[in-house]
Amino acid sequence: MRKNVRKHGRTITTSKVTESFTMCEMFERFMWFKQSEGLAPRTIEEYRIHFQWLLDYLEQDLLGEQMTLDVFLGWADFMLNDKGLQPTTVNIRVRTMRAFLRWCYLENLIDNPIHERFKPMKTAEDTIEALTVSEIKTLLNAFDESTFVGFRDKVMVMVLLDSMVRISELLSMKRSNVDFKAGVIKLEAMNTKTRKAREVPLSSKTMKLLKEYFIESEDFGEDILFLTYDGREMVSNTWRTRLHEVANLTGIKKAVRPHVLRHTGALLYIMNGGDPFSLQKILGHSDMSMTRKYIQMTNMDVKRQHNSFSPLKNVFR
Repeated sequence: MRKNVRKHGRTITTSKVTESFTMCEMFERFMWFKQSEGLAPRTIEEYRIHFQWLLDYLEQDLLGEQMTLDVFLGWADFMLNDKGLQPTTVNIRVRTMRAFLRWCYLENLIDNPIHERFKPMKTAEDTIEALTVSEIKTLLNAFDESTFVGFRDKVMVMVLLDSMVRISELLSMKRSNVDFKAGVIKLEAMNTKTRKAREVPLSSKTMKLLKEYFIESEDFGEDILFLTYDGREMVSNTWRTRLHEVANLTGIKKAVRPHVLRHTGALLYIMNGGDPFSLQKILGHSDMSMTRKYIQMTNMDVKRQHNSFSPLKNVFR
């Protein structure tokens, strides 16, 4: 609605919040809106997890007038400096809440366009969080293959590195999606970020491990590929925590997260001679700009590639 206000002897019209809701009530309306857009269930889950982290920081719900820029900047500062989270991790959470704040403003649920000044922090674009080959071997050797959980986790890491899928895509895989003959796994459109189906190839070594896992998990009688020790569907945040804990036991100093394994696989793909166009298709990126960051190599790698693919190679053959 709009409100008439007298100023300097004349009437002007100003915008006004149409209804009064608490922040939690606004968020539930926002979630209803996002669900109506057809977002995947796991994406909706991520929104809720990020919002819960904000509530944990605030320790209370807020009224609309209490939702100020300082509140959200304080949360970002807390995550970065008190919790010691990486800027890239903080930015993921900031983007989620920024989308929420933008929606609230456009729906006239809050007065101020907080989203215009609550922005992701700048990070080094050329920096890619990735593991070395030695660190990958150390991580894989840390899993206790004598237990179902240990073997399952090793297979999951192998599939993540080899297929370079997102964690949501990994946990949505079904046994029926795996084509052992073709050496690929089909990702269904409803479970991908771009809402487009795609097939991701796997190496023969990963496929061999996956066959063994099929045998180990067939008694559960479930089509979902990766399950808990008692046959239930896995929760992404729980597995992220477990992966981090296993990595800590190895002495690896880097933060080992599913997205780091995705980055690692993509970087090694390029370093081993893979072309960026096929990488873009495997990763499911909508344009090349998102794939470009994986093409940043060390000078040694550039020199090795140049020796193999110099423009003059065929001229003086």
